Amino acid sequence: MKICIITNNDVGLYKFRNELIDELLAQKHEIHLILPMGNYIHLFTQKGCYFYQTNIERHGTNPIKDYNLYNRYKKILKTIMPDVVLTYTIKPNIYGGIACANLNIPYIANITGLGSAVEKKGPLQKLTIVLYKVAFRKIKCVFFQNKDNKQFFLNHNIAINKQKILPGSGVNLTKFNKLSYPTENTINFSFISRIMKEKGIEEYLEAAIEIKKRYPNVIFHVCGFCEEEYEEKLTKMEKQGIIVYHGMVKNIQEILKITHCVVHPSFYPEGISNVLLESAASARPIITTNRPGCKEVIEENINGLISKEKDSQDLIDTVEKFINLSWEKKKLMGELGRKKVEKEFDRTIVINAYLKELSLIKK
Repeated sequence: MKICIITNNDVGLYKFRNELIDELLAQKHEIHLILPMGNYIHLFTQKGCYFYQTNIERHGTNPIKDYNLYNRYKKILKTIMPDVVLTYTIKPNIYGGIACANLNIPYIANITGLGSAVEKKGPLQKLTIVLYKVAFRKIKCVFFQNKDNKQFFLNHNIAINKQKILPGSGVNLTKFNKLSYPTENTINFSFISRIMKEKGIEEYLEAAIEIKKRYPNVIFHVCGFCEEEYEEKLTKMEKQGIIVYHGMVKNIQEILKITHCVVHPSFYPEGISNVLLESAASARPIITTNRPGCKEVIEENINGLISKEKDSQDLIDTVEKFINLSWEKKKLMGELGRKKVEKEFDRTIVINAYLKELSLIKK
């Protein structure tokens, strides 16, 4: 089959879809990629994938630019005329979906999260719902990463009877193997995420300030791309010895090796948190919130602890509760997290789901 994949960036494609692409290439399918240029593109073209560059303003709402994006997708798809298109993330799902529908090309979408604009009621939510209805009117299958996102689409009568649930993007259990649990001369907490308000960075930093006063042997690590508004604050807090800021970390397992617990106090509307999946796969306990995209990975007091979202004091209490657990209990939490992802979130589950849908289209 001639398969086209449309997404919004090469980093996510490489980290979360690479194994699927490898399997499709192994089965002698022809793979065409439509996305912005990035540092990982050459890794796909070296395998034999075809690449078509598109520019996307991921968070922009300019209708002219979005219309131009739709036209770009339509032009490329007309040239390729693939047997099927796989789309990921909001704008590729919508504008790639509309292009596929108008060209009568079969397509499969993956809802990797609703995004802030869709979750909040208002004119933008209403517009996006209309766009999804237009985009998904001829869709073959819509994959959701959590039940809450699926219910949102059901409530708004979008792609009825075409919906299926995946365990997020899954996690590569070979790459993220079980790590031995670190000793407790110091206790290391790690925040691993894009550093933005919705990921809970403010609550994490407030917890770090308070906990450091009580427990000087605790270290708070911050890893990830920093939104401009937090750069000055992180620099200041690092100079004060409250946090250790690592910036973007290429090999996250180097941080996980020293980490006793990954803290992800997110209230961002995502599919399923890959940070939590990778941390649990590495046998690390997690502290996170009880919201869609996070709650699927956590079982309270089994593989971690739950903290209330947007509540710094509750996060402080939760972190302190974890500190006072025995080393054996912390280690067991990590091991049980590993067992959970082995059972529920193996990336091969995701790959097999795609292969099944593609086989139905091929017929």
